[in-house]
Amino acid sequence: SLRLIVGSGLTPQNLPRLVEKNPIVAIEALILILTAPEESGSGTGTHNKNEYLSALAGMDMSIHSMEVVNRLAMHSTAGAAGGGNKKQQQQQQRRSQMAMRDGSHNEGRAMIQPLLHPEYIHLYISTCISTCESMSYDRHLQNKSVRLLCVFLQSLIRNGIVSVEDLFVEVQAFCIEFSRIREAATLFQILKSK
Repeated sequence: SLRLIVGSGLTPQNLPRLVEKNPIVAIEALILILTAPEESGSGTGTHNKNEYLSALAGMDMSIHSMEVVNRLAMHSTAGAAGGGNKKQQQQQQRRSQMAMRDGSHNEGRAMIQPLLHPEYIHLYISTCISTCESMSYDRHLQNKSVRLLCVFLQSLIRNGIVSVEDLFVEVQAFCIEFSRIREAATLFQILKSK
């Protein structure tokens, strides 16, 4: 299936178009690309994987790009290889993330690695915040985008994908700037309680 993706002409440059036209296909294609072995010989080495991730993280904010980032952030490499249903994979990933935060490790079990590195998630969040801030020309669109971003961030925080400490300053400033919007006020309360 990886050969099919490589043969389809999907490149980091045209990835944003695929994400906007068909996010489900984009998710599956990215999972295959990002979980491919480094020495697969298919042209999806580490450098190329980083190009796909950079293209995704640098995309304009949209419901489709958020869906792709959220699904990739919830996916883990051990979950993909370990089998089980999605709920079991997500529970296993949360347990692993909690263990990593607490500093406890199970030496006998393979550590679950997130498919989407936090650096790319943070870059995408920063891009979304900048997009919201620059929409002052259309107040209605700006309010809608701020609400969407706040719900997205709440989901990432609730699922343990991002830690509040890593985003606190930037997201707090965003929440204060848009405090007139209920979802931003709710997100601010979540930040303060963590």
